[in-house]
Amino acid sequence: MTQRALRSSGEHTPGRPRPARIDAGSELDPVHPMKLPGTVVRTSGLTAAEVAERIARGEVNDVPVRSSRSVREIVRANVFTRFNLIIGVLWLIMLFVAPIQDSLFGFVIIANTGIGIVQEWRAKKTLDSLAVIGEAKPTVRRDGVAAEISTSEIVLGDLIELGPGDKVVVDGAVAEADNLEIDESLLTGEADPVLKQAGDPVMSGSFVVAGGGAFSATKVGREAYAAQLAEEASRFTLVQSELRSGISTILKYVTWMMVPTAIGLIISQLVVKNTNVRDSIARTVGGIVPMIPEGLVLLTSVAFAIGVVRLGRKQCLVQELPAIEGLARVDVVCLDKTGTLTEGGMDVTEVRALNGADDPYIRQVLSALGASDPRPNASLQAIIDAYPSPNGEAWRCTQALPFSSARKYSGAAFVEADGRSSAWLLGAPDVLLPDQDPALDEIEQLNEQGLRVLLLARAQGELEGPESAAGAVPTALIVLEQRLRSDAADTLRYFADQRVATKVISGDNAVSVGAVAGKLGLPGAEHTLDARRLPTDPDEMATTMEENAVFGRVTPQQKREMVAALQSRGHTVAMTGDGVNDVLALKDADIGVSMGSGSEATRAVAQIVLLNNSFATLPSVVAEGRRVIGNITRVATLFLTKTVYSVLLAILVVCFQVEYPFLPRHLTLLSTLTIGVPAFFLALAPNKERARPHFVRRVMRYSVPSGVIAGIATFVTYLVARHSYTGTGALGAETSAATLTLFLVSMWVLVIIARPYTWWRIVLVASMGAAFLIVLMVPWLQNFFALKLVGTVVPWTAVGIAVVAAAALEFTWRLVSRRFPV
Repeated sequence: MTQRALRSSGEHTPGRPRPARIDAGSELDPVHPMKLPGTVVRTSGLTAAEVAERIARGEVNDVPVRSSRSVREIVRANVFTRFNLIIGVLWLIMLFVAPIQDSLFGFVIIANTGIGIVQEWRAKKTLDSLAVIGEAKPTVRRDGVAAEISTSEIVLGDLIELGPGDKVVVDGAVAEADNLEIDESLLTGEADPVLKQAGDPVMSGSFVVAGGGAFSATKVGREAYAAQLAEEASRFTLVQSELRSGISTILKYVTWMMVPTAIGLIISQLVVKNTNVRDSIARTVGGIVPMIPEGLVLLTSVAFAIGVVRLGRKQCLVQELPAIEGLARVDVVCLDKTGTLTEGGMDVTEVRALNGADDPYIRQVLSALGASDPRPNASLQAIIDAYPSPNGEAWRCTQALPFSSARKYSGAAFVEADGRSSAWLLGAPDVLLPDQDPALDEIEQLNEQGLRVLLLARAQGELEGPESAAGAVPTALIVLEQRLRSDAADTLRYFADQRVATKVISGDNAVSVGAVAGKLGLPGAEHTLDARRLPTDPDEMATTMEENAVFGRVTPQQKREMVAALQSRGHTVAMTGDGVNDVLALKDADIGVSMGSGSEATRAVAQIVLLNNSFATLPSVVAEGRRVIGNITRVATLFLTKTVYSVLLAILVVCFQVEYPFLPRHLTLLSTLTIGVPAFFLALAPNKERARPHFVRRVMRYSVPSGVIAGIATFVTYLVARHSYTGTGALGAETSAATLTLFLVSMWVLVIIARPYTWWRIVLVASMGAAFLIVLMVPWLQNFFALKLVGTVVPWTAVGIAVVAAAALEFTWRLVSRRFPV
């Protein structure tokens, strides 16, 4: 039986110091941790009977980990909004004082809110199912057998195994430690990993960066120190983003404008004009309701939610909704080579003996090294596949040094089959060899071919401390060939076409990384740099990062500094990775993207998890983000144009002391045909336009002049009609003429926003125009919406004014576009 098998079965490995033992029931104070007394915990873990007993006592890790809001929270968030409250009150008033057709705006709000609830519920179901797929399962040892179980099945006292990249899911105390290094930065902010010994406390939310071991669960469920961390990592959130904060800013300004304007309108219609009370109330409400861009917030949420569903079908888990938007704004993507450009597996293509070493002996060393590590990385797994452990008498491991991304090598000490002792190191040649060693030239040639080279060296001293590699004797070069991802080249080409700079940041040799990037056609792959020669000054580092495309021998801390350097130059940075050494950079990047097969720590801090491990999914995420941002920017102009002309009309009505020209039914019809229905389809349309900053400024540049033009044109038509019509039905005729002008001008705003035209956009615009024409022609619809054009002079005057306004709109939009080019 190999040592790996012994380890997983819970038996003690011969020749290795037996780990200290602790009491599974002891507890640790996470604020003032201290070593626990050395009482006994069985290395075979709990028995089935003990597990059942703890479950009966409720000592289970029952923290409810939800990937989305509850149905109650979804309903509350969509129903109980500021604007729904305002509209709800106005709707109740209209139900008492006016015909049902003047209350249609209330039913529209119900329908829109219902759509929002349904879409977010669909997104919730998608996220819930994907979160289960992406959930990492810890390895728990029970009855001497190690098996993966759900985190919710862990009970107090369980013995949980740890390896590189594993996250500590509950609080506990170390029972076994094999050079166990744990990063607690997610809890404490300290980046340096902590070396753990038997008896030391471990806290949920930390993760293993090197070594291995096992710990006994001392606090589970809600008692754990960081019990909410896993829940927050995968929560369906609507957190801050430029798009959402911009809309909030717009709504704040709208509220400030709306309140005084509405008060003036109420006084004007109810007191000054002293007309029929019911009709005055109806027209007052008709002036207030369109000021509220209530559909804008709803449509943004729906667009985000549908984006999540679309990406979910491609096995892409979006852990924070604005991440879709964020990746669309990214202009620099930092890629880790292993697992991103290359597949996880590698193959040993050649072993070159050095210093006269014997080939069969080298194979024995490699076989023993493979058997000594219970959790091999990809490089060591390739060696294990090439040189499996023999079934006969094997070397006995007396000491192991797991691989560390900071050291760049691993090692082990053995008692060989003939009783001799030896210690070996396996890792990066340019770290283990002195700078002038002649073997480096040979290694450089191999790296230039895109091959990965490891050095096997015989250690001269103990495998402890920073000097373990001092004086190591080179014995062999192990040449590995990495498997390139078939979709990587197309993805890199996509980013190049979209003017997104790609930086390959890897812990491997820079020349080797550059060769791999060159094979995939990465622009600038010839500009490679060894990170050990990176300047320490942040400004100089930022310049170096912008000038080069490939970086090798990068430490985890340097990855973090590189991301910060790029951000200091105003870049929006996305970082991809799957290894535990990528966690700090993923956390600091604007958008962190993790592979589904990556370590649990990377999945916990990333905003986007590619569950299918396909780098080719990233273009879909970028495209989805651009669709959301570009389309919401378009439709926001529609909504805010309505707000601007509604406020302007109310002000003009107050200043000229006239009746408000519209009833609620008129503006409900106009809003539905020129904003509501078109905005829904336009918000979901394909859009490859690159995301640009300053959302509020760009939207207001177009919506303010558009709303002013629409408001002035409508009011001019209204004044013309007031001078042309007299008698009892004059107000209805005046309203119809003003409605015609406002519809035509609003339709022209839609015509501009719908560009560039496709067949379905033309059908959409034409359908809205045809629907309004039907209302004007069908008698019962005329009566229902109180729209009837009287005579020919005023209606054609209304059309003429609308044509002039449309020309003014075209001129204004082109002027704004020239003055503020993209």
